[in-house]
Amino acid sequence: METLKKIFPYSFKEKKDVAALIINILIQLVINIVVGVVIGVLSLIPVVNIIVGLVGSLVGLYFFAGIVLSILDYFKVLK
Repeated sequence: METLKKIFPYSFKEKKDVAALIINILIQLVINIVVGVVIGVLSLIPVVNIIVGLVGSLVGLYFFAGIVLSILDYFKVLK
């Protein structure tokens, strides 16, 4: 569990109520969208296309896992 907290620090941030959970999720979504746009622009470069595509997939997976962990932490499923 400590390893997850080190990898996903924002997901395990203290959330007092549902509004804090929603704000936490929205921030992660906005960051994911911004990074996705940057990766989309960089993928137009032919030489960097494959590497940027792989990094983009990993970033999307990271933020999806972060949102799931935020929800699980809020509902105290994870200890």
